Amino acid sequence: MMPAPESHKHPQTNTPLQGVTLEALLTELHTRYGWDGLAQKIDINCFKQDPSIKSSLKFLRKTPWAREKVEALYIQLKQGSHE
Repeated sequence: MMPAPESHKHPQTNTPLQGVTLEALLTELHTRYGWDGLAQKIDINCFKQDPSIKSSLKFLRKTPWAREKVEALYIQLKQGSHE
């Protein structure tokens, strides 16, 4: 039996990302920090120039390094280290 290829860096344990869509975590981060707060925490243009959930999702789905930063911020939020 051949092992399944690992395409994600996240282990298959119970992480805060398990079962959460990118849209859901982005919406929660936006609700918590607002666009200005997100732009301060993660320096990417989709949070600074005419931001919206839709345009940010489009960018993050095509840009793995940016998505990883957003996911890391979400994990921090969920683990209680908010600032």
